[in-house]
Amino acid sequence: MNVLLTGGTGYIGSHTAVALAESLGALIGEKTHHIVLLDNLCNSEIATVDRIKTIMGANSACALTFIQGDIRDTTLLTQVLSNQQIDAVIHFAGLKAVGESVAQPVEYYANNVQGTISLLQAMQACNVKKMVFSSSATVYGEPQQLPLTETHPTLATNPYGRSKLHIEEILHDVCLSNPEWSVVCLRYFNPVGAHKSGLIGERPSGTPNNLMPYITQVAVGQRSHLNVFGNDYPTPDGTGVRDYIHVVDLAEGHAAALNYATKHAGWQAINLGTGKGCSVLELVHTFETVNNVTVPVQIVNRRAGDIAVCYANTQKALNTLNWSATKNLTDMCQSAWQFEQSMT
Repeated sequence: MNVLLTGGTGYIGSHTAVALAESLGALIGEKTHHIVLLDNLCNSEIATVDRIKTIMGANSACALTFIQGDIRDTTLLTQVLSNQQIDAVIHFAGLKAVGESVAQPVEYYANNVQGTISLLQAMQACNVKKMVFSSSATVYGEPQQLPLTETHPTLATNPYGRSKLHIEEILHDVCLSNPEWSVVCLRYFNPVGAHKSGLIGERPSGTPNNLMPYITQVAVGQRSHLNVFGNDYPTPDGTGVRDYIHVVDLAEGHAAALNYATKHAGWQAINLGTGKGCSVLELVHTFETVNNVTVPVQIVNRRAGDIAVCYANTQKALNTLNWSATKNLTDMCQSAWQFEQSMT
């Protein structure tokens, strides 16, 4: 099987490449598989490719190819899909910071929505009709009930979330237009942590937009303190509550979703989370305890577009994909710290 990962050298893409190599390599009697990573490197680095190859090992049943490019380049995508004889796509490429999307909505719609349309045009031209899409729990907006199920109304509260929702709707329309299409939209909650090797993890360019890499950079002394956006939410300690999921669990969810997409047609939306909420301060304190470090905190104003509480109902993932998260907060904090130390 030949699989294209757009945004493949990014945080989640790189871990999924590893998980995919393991799952495809376990298919007894199958030929050598091929994983193709396409990325414009706007928020990742080329060295990640060699790190993935190191983790996969010389005897992997999967070949790995990297191609630098932008998903808005339809001509390039068409060439890649055709030349690499791609069977399915896992689509990660896109901008992903809530606060940044509020300040730069045009860039978010151009990268995320326009980029996906470009990808779909290339897939149609090459008769590739299987996709796993990297969506987000932000499509739900302000929760009307918790935990969030896939049937919860969708009403995103920021441009990032709306870009993901628009893409989901486009993909749903594509599946309705042609019964041969198969698309699984994975609505992730909050990925954290790193691979046990310490070779790949979350390493954003510039100031981190996500919580865990900011915590690790403070812990290692790169930053003086962690800004916590609001402590007056209606939660036990006043800070926002989220469903944090280990990135390796998330990556394995993508492998399970791809397996599902190869056997079933139509459109599906599936939550990937742990089903448990954790506050910002709870995560900080767990990180400090597990790793025996100090993370100074400064409370600042709430961030535009944020909500108070968000966590998943994960029953559909179990029933449909036979997948559930297996790692806990300790695993997340230990692996994130190990990766940060290995990179400094």
